[in-house]
Amino acid sequence: MKIFFLILVLFSGLFGQIDGKKVFEKYCWGCHHQTSLAFGPSFSEIASKRTESEIISYIFNPKLSYKSFSYRRSVMPSFSLTQEEYLSISQYILSFKPTKGNN
Repeated sequence: MKIFFLILVLFSGLFGQIDGKKVFEKYCWGCHHQTSLAFGPSFSEIASKRTESEIISYIFNPKLSYKSFSYRRSVMPSFSLTQEEYLSISQYILSFKPTKGNN
């Protein structure tokens, strides 16, 4: 499984044809918002704590990953996305990473 995510990260520059915002609107918007708390944490909070591979891993299988992130539970469903969708949503989430002056 780790090899799958490593390959995704290594080839992330080759993909990106899918708009991460569209993936967000289709799968994530019901529970997450870009900069404010909703049912789940905001993308800015996630981006400040997680790497691209951690984000992809959590979206792929939250029930397997939640303990390693020190969460008490996970109610997030796993999603079966294409490689391009995993990469585009992870890059979209990371685009909300706070800059040093905006912490």
